[in-house]
Amino acid sequence: MNGNLFDPAGAAGGGWVTAHCDGGSRGNPGPAGYGAVIEDESGRVLARLSEFLGVQTNNFAEYSGLLAVLRWALEQGHSRLRVVSDSELMVNQMKGRYKVASPVLRPLFEEARGLAQRLEKFEMSHTLRGGNKEADRLANEAMDRGMGRSREQGLGIREQGTAANAYAKKPALPPKAERQVLDGFVKNGVVHLLNGELPEGVFVKVTREP
Repeated sequence: MNGNLFDPAGAAGGGWVTAHCDGGSRGNPGPAGYGAVIEDESGRVLARLSEFLGVQTNNFAEYSGLLAVLRWALEQGHSRLRVVSDSELMVNQMKGRYKVASPVLRPLFEEARGLAQRLEKFEMSHTLRGGNKEADRLANEAMDRGMGRSREQGLGIREQGTAANAYAKKPALPPKAERQVLDGFVKNGVVHLLNGELPEGVFVKVTREP
């Protein structure tokens, strides 16, 4: 799993572990990432997870964070998991209160439900953003990495115990000859193109016409 700071001493156990997870997108859709911090019953941090997801929506990022936490718990042998999220939509969908109408979110929801059913115990609760500060910070750090705002690798880091961060060079911009100029407009933070289309995962520079 990408973006994992993991304490081997906390692996496998019959007690509860609690995961605070968060996901975000700058633009919705836009550069997206998730973050999560997992603790044991005494509050000791077992793992911190974060990953850049490319261009996705907020809800896609929220589900990606949940899936990362579920996979981590199963991989490390933890059978009782509590998840705390500030996504009211995802929490209510996982509890069966809301339907999942989105064709993009549906497979993520089904995978999350399937993984949760493999646990002995699974609980999920909603919190306001203030109750998820570290997970929010990790999600934003993942987005920063993916947007080239730090030296860390855009697709997440993996650390064991006190191992050092993995770094990667900032991706080089394509030469000017390969750049494409498209007409469009911005509404509510979303870029709408009037002609042409962009491939998935590219970054754009928006300039205002004089």
